[in-house]
Amino acid sequence: MRLLFAASLLALSASAMAEPPASTLQKAPKLPSSWEATTREIYKTAIEMPTVAGRNQLPALANYLAGKLKAAGWAEGDVHVLPYTSIPGNDTAALIARWPAAGKPTKKPILILAHMDVVEALASDWGTDPFKLVEKEGYFYGRGTGDDKQGVVATMVALMKLRAAGFKPSRDIIVLYTGDEETQGKGAELGATEWRKWTDAEFALNADAGDCGFTRSGVPIGCGLQTSEKTYQTYVFHVTNPGGHSSRPRPDNAIYELADALKALQAHRFTPAINETTRAYFTERAKQEGDSALGKAMRAWLANEQDGAAADVIEANELEVGMTRTRCVATRLKGGHADNALPQLAEATVNCRILPGVEPKVIQAELQSVVGPKVTIVPDADAGRPTPVSPLRKDVVDAYTKAVRARFPGQQIIPQMSTGATDGLEFRARGIPVYGVNGAWGVSPDDERAHGKDERLPVQALWDNILHWESMIRDLAGK
Repeated sequence: MRLLFAASLLALSASAMAEPPASTLQKAPKLPSSWEATTREIYKTAIEMPTVAGRNQLPALANYLAGKLKAAGWAEGDVHVLPYTSIPGNDTAALIARWPAAGKPTKKPILILAHMDVVEALASDWGTDPFKLVEKEGYFYGRGTGDDKQGVVATMVALMKLRAAGFKPSRDIIVLYTGDEETQGKGAELGATEWRKWTDAEFALNADAGDCGFTRSGVPIGCGLQTSEKTYQTYVFHVTNPGGHSSRPRPDNAIYELADALKALQAHRFTPAINETTRAYFTERAKQEGDSALGKAMRAWLANEQDGAAADVIEANELEVGMTRTRCVATRLKGGHADNALPQLAEATVNCRILPGVEPKVIQAELQSVVGPKVTIVPDADAGRPTPVSPLRKDVVDAYTKAVRARFPGQQIIPQMSTGATDGLEFRARGIPVYGVNGAWGVSPDDERAHGKDERLPVQALWDNILHWESMIRDLAGK
């Protein structure tokens, strides 16, 4: 999952633009030609492997990347390709690699996260073949160019460059590239539990979150540093009924009762709440909004998090949906069994994105009180785990800020809570703080195409991201 460029940082103009803003390219740093060639080779190979659920291409990509790391100096015993199954019949794999400290480690390891899998894409929907890397008009096009093969390639090439330059880490550096972040997230769960002997770390840096944004005119709108994310939880609403012949309707009806429950859900608003991340985020957003109605609502809510009316004004802005409270929405329906029979069963799938630290069973109880006793609510088999907000560590914030501003002086750094979910949630839930600190950038909203048609990444953003990760790793794992 990837929501690019911290899109909710600013409402943007609507003028058209075909290429990245020139102002970001005039002083853009370049990679040495040999490293640019290496990056292109790895990126092209990764993009052109359709690592989609059901195609079973993940083991091949994991082994390819493992071979590149070994050729770059990683010891055989420090690189592990771990096959696993996240969905019955769907084989996938994860890659774990460790770069040991030079000498006795001075601190616990750093873990770097990214994912190799992508969502499906149909060639008939795209302007280019989604599984061919195409470069045109200053962009790389292809499924995964943004979400999240750029994260895999940028972090891996940064590590390879550092190793080739003689960098000596003072602590172990571990990478975990999973193969099912877009589906079941089993790789992250295994990484945080069964594979913990390889992945245990003081904190994790996530390449599947963060990023920077520019308006279409090239004005910087800030870089998000992700420190929290909502818990993903699905519930099924069930209504049963004895049924009967459709010519003799009953006063009770499973479909009508389910419809009433869904209308009650639509009208319900969970209590808003602020955490460390969202307070920092809205403090900066309120400054950006100034004396607008939205800015005033943000300041009112910051002053009193129980001010539901102010939170409603914030949530009414399409760029801030889900930022003040838990949100639940119906996503699927099923009901009845014959045209001429009264329904004996009606079901709705309701997906919730729950604020950090809130137990899904608490939300289930609230939903039950909203819809009443005629509806049975059952959580899906994959129960969500509440995740704490990762504290704003000074070393991570400083390293991220330095890496960003080396390329974009004065760019604003804004803590973020993701309304979606990443692999980081499995580690946060089990005691490892996670920070979304990727350094890619794009034009908002033009380049926000993750999971969509004609996914793309500015060519310069890939080179920039490698330099960004080099800087961060040097600062956080150097002597």
